[in-house]
Parts: sequence; structure tokens; C-alpha cells
Amino acid sequence: MLKLFEKKCNNCEKDALGLNKSEISHYISKINQQWKLNHNGKKISRRFNFPIYSKTIAFVNAVAWIATQEGHHPLMRMGYGYCDVTYTTTSIDALTENDFICAAKIDYIMKGEVS
Repeated sequence: MLKLFEKKCNNCEKDALGLNKSEISHYISKINQQWKLNHNGKKISRRFNFPIYSKTIAFVNAVAWIATQEGHHPLMRMGYGYCDVTYTTTSIDALTENDFICAAKIDYIMKGEVS
């Protein structure tokens, strides 16, 4: 069985199905505990901190590469020493497996693999 970070995102058009609460709980246990579910259960977010600006930019570029490879793009807000990453499937305004796959890929490159 593939680990979450080894999976490939599926096409997430308007006919995609959002995850239910039980499925979200399952997937959130498979990623780094620093990822947080928002108040309405439609987004996951995590802040990444870096000692210098160049490392922040390198991280942003790595996440952009993942997004391009997977066809699933996060909201990123960055500044000196940090980057906030938020995933949701905007086409259906819900979380899908794709959001967790991409989060797991980021965890993996940051050496925080969970499952």
C-alpha cells in the first residue's frame, strides 16, 4: 500500500467529492501534527519557519514544484523567515484526498514524514 506522500493527486473538478469528518480524521492522522484543520473543516494549514530569507524562498519554490507536479495548488503567504501553507479544494469548497497528499509531500521534503 502506498504511503500518502507516494500517491498522485486525482483530477479535482466540480464533480469531486469532499471528505466527510471521519475521512478527514483519518487523513489528518497521516500528516504532521502541525497541520491544523480550520474551524469549518474545509482547510488545513501549517506555518513553516526558517532562519533566513533564502531558505524561505527555497521552500516556496519547492512547494510550487509540488503544486505543478500534482496539479493542486495551495495558498501560500510568506515573509521573512516564514511561510504559511493552506490547502483546500476550491472547486468544491471542501477537503479532498489531494489536499492531504500535497501536505504529506511537503512533510516528506521537510523530513517530517508521518505515513
